Amino acid sequence: MITFKHIFCLALICIAPLTHAREVTGIAAKVNGKVITKNEVNYHLTPYREQLNATMPRKGPQYYDLIKKARGEILDSLIERELILSEFRDKIKGTIPSHAIDSEINRQVRDLYNNNRNEFNKALRQAGVTPQQHRRETEKKLIVQAMRSQQFKNAVPPLPNEVLAEFNKHKLKMRDITGDALEFHKIYIPKLDPNNALVTPKTQLQLAENIVDQLNQGSNFEELAKKYSKDSWADEGGKVEKTKRTDLSPAFAAILMETPTGKILGPLEDGRGFTIVRLDKKYYGPTPPLSKVRKTLEGRVRAQKNKSKHDRWIKRLRDNAMIEKKI
Repeated sequence: MITFKHIFCLALICIAPLTHAREVTGIAAKVNGKVITKNEVNYHLTPYREQLNATMPRKGPQYYDLIKKARGEILDSLIERELILSEFRDKIKGTIPSHAIDSEINRQVRDLYNNNRNEFNKALRQAGVTPQQHRRETEKKLIVQAMRSQQFKNAVPPLPNEVLAEFNKHKLKMRDITGDALEFHKIYIPKLDPNNALVTPKTQLQLAENIVDQLNQGSNFEELAKKYSKDSWADEGGKVEKTKRTDLSPAFAAILMETPTGKILGPLEDGRGFTIVRLDKKYYGPTPPLSKVRKTLEGRVRAQKNKSKHDRWIKRLRDNAMIEKKI
């Protein structure tokens, strides 16, 4: 199951059409008089919702429970962010350099959208966010990072061996994902058949689920692909040769890279149909040298070593703030 905490680290992934309308206006909370809107909450919920939409096409009670839990965690995170921003406005009264914001947005395009600026802009449009709004969100993120660094600048320093251990633990996640590639088998079941009026998205979903059951019981993937799949790989038994991550949709690639090799994944839903995948092999992009990411890692280690101080800081901010939740 996809975890919210991992996905929330991402900024935005294109959102698929929803079966239930969601409210995007109104107030979610107030912090010292500053409003956190429901639209802001949905902005940060988008990547998690997108992957749930793909992996849970029936959207049953578990789906809505996970969305509700994620929305609550996002709101708590936004409240904490606003507390830190309030302190920044009251005490620091500085600005984040424009080039730093540009650099972070470029990183998001590279790491989250396979370096595809068009996909990035499409995601903003589908989430109802303008480039200017996204830029302001990015600026807030950088302010919070700077404030946290300021808070711990005189705290217990990280030791070289601690930084190295953190690097070895997380270096794969810090890789250049545009260098990723995958090999996999796939079966594609379209939602509709122009030659058969009896075919509906509901019957096709049931067919896809039956195929997954057969695969999990040991049926041959290539035989089922030749029989049922409706795409250009069907004649080859669904075999997709080594493909660059950047040639896949960002959301689809992210799901595949999180899937264990050999696992049957799906049915995954998109706007046109359902996809069943067996991941055969992953190729990871290059990891950065320690020298390039040392500063970031030192910040992580410092935060871990000084968690109690961080918790006291946030508690002080909460105790001195006026917080009103609306949802």
